[in-house]
Amino acid sequence: MNSEFSFDSLNLQVGVRLQFITYRRIKPVQYFSTLIGYVRDEYLIVRVPVENGTPVGLVEGERITIRVFSGTNVCSFECTVERVFDRPLNYVHLSFPDSIQGTSLRAAMRVKVDIPVTLSASQGGAAPVEGMLTNISVNGARIETARSLMEDGGEIALDFAMMPATYDREVQVSVRAVIRNAQTLRRVPEGGDVFAYGVQFLDLNPVHHTMLQNLTYEVLLSDRQNIV
Repeated sequence: MNSEFSFDSLNLQVGVRLQFITYRRIKPVQYFSTLIGYVRDEYLIVRVPVENGTPVGLVEGERITIRVFSGTNVCSFECTVERVFDRPLNYVHLSFPDSIQGTSLRAAMRVKVDIPVTLSASQGGAAPVEGMLTNISVNGARIETARSLMEDGGEIALDFAMMPATYDREVQVSVRAVIRNAQTLRRVPEGGDVFAYGVQFLDLNPVHHTMLQNLTYEVLLSDRQNIV
């Protein structure tokens, strides 16, 4: 159910990821952009979205929809292009929102992923185990592996890589986690079992927390079918 939100309640920070929707084609076209700043009650300053390496050509007076993930809410508002600053600046002034609509979401939404991960026991010196992260949130993840791990409540260390949309390189993530549930899924063709584990993160770095939050946000806006 949609609710009305105030601009202040969005708590928008410089650099926040925005979904930028245009209506110049038969179907709306979605891009991602970032907030540069704003002058309250006058205009927003937003980076011009890029498509195939080229800034999207915007026209003054053009209608735009902006969507933003704010904590546990997805909010959207209508605005118009007021002024375009072309190369080398590549930013645009958008009209300040008059009305903001939003939908509340659960705090730790999980998204489907396919990320290789290395698991190591926090104690005991056992050899590392290779697995796959099949879904992830800011609070934890689901892991599938061909080797059995310890029982529920055991503590492990995870190492995996992420490629955030705003970076040009992979970011290595290392985090401790505790196993909250375990199950045997199925037998692989070779005859071995596949084990699935739900884990809770214990000490996620704030920078990595933000990356995972942005990943959730981007999946939510671009492909809701990948929300778990």
